[in-house]
Amino acid sequence: MKKVLCLILAVCMLAGCGTGSGAPTDAATSEPVASASENASTPANDETTPETSDASDDIYTILYASEYTTLNYLVTGNTYENRVAANTVDGLIEYDTYGVVTPCLAESWTSNADNTVWTFKIREGVKWVDYTGAPVADVTANDWVSAAQYVNEAKNESTTQYMYDGFVKNAGAYYNQTAQILEAETAVIDGTVESVEAYYAANEIDSSAFISFDEVGVKALDDYTLEYTMESSVPFFLSLLSYASYLPVYGPFMEEQGEFFGIDNETLLYCGAYIFSHYEPNVTHEFIANPEYWDKENIFITAYTHIYNADEVTLSPSMFQRGEVDFATIGPDILDTWLADDATKDIVHGSMPVISYSYFYAFNFEPRFDAQYEPDNWIKAVNNENFRQALRSSLDRVKAFAVQDPYNAEQFINNTITPATFAVGAGLDFTQYEPLKEISDGDSFDEAKAIEFRDKAKEELTAAGATFPIKALMPYNPVTSSWDKECQIVEQQIEALLGSDFIDIIPEAGPSSGFLGAVRRTGAYAFMKCNWGADYADPQTYTDPFADGNSYNFMYTSETKVMDEMPATNKTQETQDIVTEYYRLVDLAKGEIEDNAKRFEAFATAETYLIDHAIVIPFSVDTDGYRASRLDPFSSQYAPYGLPPYKYKGVKLLDKSMSIDEYNAAYDAWKISWAAAQAAVSQ
Repeated sequence: MKKVLCLILAVCMLAGCGTGSGAPTDAATSEPVASASENASTPANDETTPETSDASDDIYTILYASEYTTLNYLVTGNTYENRVAANTVDGLIEYDTYGVVTPCLAESWTSNADNTVWTFKIREGVKWVDYTGAPVADVTANDWVSAAQYVNEAKNESTTQYMYDGFVKNAGAYYNQTAQILEAETAVIDGTVESVEAYYAANEIDSSAFISFDEVGVKALDDYTLEYTMESSVPFFLSLLSYASYLPVYGPFMEEQGEFFGIDNETLLYCGAYIFSHYEPNVTHEFIANPEYWDKENIFITAYTHIYNADEVTLSPSMFQRGEVDFATIGPDILDTWLADDATKDIVHGSMPVISYSYFYAFNFEPRFDAQYEPDNWIKAVNNENFRQALRSSLDRVKAFAVQDPYNAEQFINNTITPATFAVGAGLDFTQYEPLKEISDGDSFDEAKAIEFRDKAKEELTAAGATFPIKALMPYNPVTSSWDKECQIVEQQIEALLGSDFIDIIPEAGPSSGFLGAVRRTGAYAFMKCNWGADYADPQTYTDPFADGNSYNFMYTSETKVMDEMPATNKTQETQDIVTEYYRLVDLAKGEIEDNAKRFEAFATAETYLIDHAIVIPFSVDTDGYRASRLDPFSSQYAPYGLPPYKYKGVKLLDKSMSIDEYNAAYDAWKISWAAAQAAVSQ
């Protein structure tokens, strides 16, 4: 114990713990951990990357401004908290710097012909260690079974259980069953019913149909063979393993800790590249390389330290200049100053597109807002394709996104719903599959077409009894940085092109808390920017926000009774046919499980259909903004989902932060290498 404490003190002295380091909150704009913006790899051309630091300077120090609420990685879905597990608990697979799946604690794996059974050979000799680095037990296949049972017990309230539901056989049924048991037991305790059996009878629950966990599709065939059985074919199952709910846990230790499991660093065990060696809430977090780690040669940052400071965003830039921290977000308020100053212009650079989220402008087909915004008039307008096409063609996305990145907005514009480089089938990026390629390579902004669509829409909507200007309520969250400014740009730009006598876009601040529940999920908007985060490496995930019953654009309700009253010449009568055809195309794509290239082509056809009919307008991916950072952004694992983007394993430190030119050159080289790596995998 004394030896470990001495090492911690040495780390603090080398890293400057007096001024400290840490990680920002999930909502912060800064991303000091190897985030999606830094998900990349070492370019093929080494000349584009600055020199990495000496081995004697391998400590990484950052500030953080928000504390963990739990370290129980089987419960939390918070990205910030899951970064601890990403670095301290290894999963079955990981990714290289170009997004290629590689072995981790699974040395190898196989699946049957229809991808309904996946079998993993677990690496032998890997140890669970405690926060001092002392070995506790071997990692075995049983540890994934223990984790799966814990996650799928409703009493544990895992927020990531949904990653099993619908995928792993009987996981959803078992979870729902445990929820019913919990409700029954609670009712007995509350005195609502006399017995559990009485609760079942009153709620028509057949407890004789309950299953044991042995019937859930997670099995340890022996200590080093793990088997997952699916509900149906899941060709993308490997990408699900990137989430914390699929990490292992040492069952006996977890049972010993009980409700205290994961309340601090001492109530966890570790089998990843780092151990959480010292935890003092609102003061410091310290992580050191795991002395028992199975892959030590790929740990280049030997320790990292988080120091608490509520003013992290404000203070970190000046502290970076003084060498006290190794990361700083360079916000828009100081970016121009840094780029104009000879002392700082060469140590600030941008970030890769964050493709874990896709942003799009949604039309609401079931408006539920106040009469002053004329919801009935909006129903007539939104069901007119020429009206939707007019807005699609008139939206200058580059100008709108320039609010977030005035220097390189084009890099973040997304022409498709599924972002480029998100999913690859047969070596080809999904967005390059026909017929989606034409949309991906093009630009929907076209002033001439916008006017043409406007004139057609005006004629048709006038015949339908619509009044002008069409009011389009466009809410925004006031606490989301620059969203209000972006809305103003969109309003001014579209109204100037289409005419304020045709469209009246009304930006309006929504609630600063509970925004999604109060606005998007209740349909209290007409036209609004929304986003969707990917769950797995298959284009199917980007059909979810538009599924039947969705709370994004409610397009499944588009057969409104208002449509029956409209003249036969009105295009609004075709809206439901469009929606029905899209669902048919999606179902066809989901049914293709044998040929991945055909599956991707089918999903590309469905997405093209949705966009071509302007049911949705693709907008952008996200940005992590500008930063000064000693992390080599092209040495971390690349994946747009799950935990890999947040791992420090494999990440190298630079002598100094890249400049914009150095970063852009390295990024261009990385993109070439990424394409080559994906093509090589398919061969």
